[in-house]
Amino acid sequence: MKRKIDKKLKWACIVVVLCISGILSVAFPVDHTNPQVTSEIVAPKEVMIILRRACYDCHSNETKWPWYSYVAPASWLIADDVRVGREHMNFSEWGTYTAKQQKHRIKKSIKLIDLGEMPLWFYVPLHMDSDVLSKDLEILTAWSDSLQ
Repeated sequence: MKRKIDKKLKWACIVVVLCISGILSVAFPVDHTNPQVTSEIVAPKEVMIILRRACYDCHSNETKWPWYSYVAPASWLIADDVRVGREHMNFSEWGTYTAKQQKHRIKKSIKLIDLGEMPLWFYVPLHMDSDVLSKDLEILTAWSDSLQ
């Protein structure tokens, strides 16, 4: 008897959580629009492939918003991560940075990737192809070193 009550309670809790998430998503929606690309970064093809795969969702105006980014509270967290990512570095507004700022942002990004701080630890399991492999890091580092 106790097992059936526990099972029913579990399902009731799941339904309640889903209903609350749905209500919160409607009551406090997140803007999922992407601003216009004004001046995209120019880099070799192999570098652009890595940047688009591992960085663009948070560091460009070309974010691909997954289905769970429409459900609270995940929607709020994802929107905030994208906002902060774009503030730190935005490949879609690259021309607004001076050459010195561009080089600094690239060098800092490569250091964060090398330290394992980028991409964010919780992003990679949901986007398996976003992980920056050692060969990718070598390509990015060589490109960064070639910048004037």
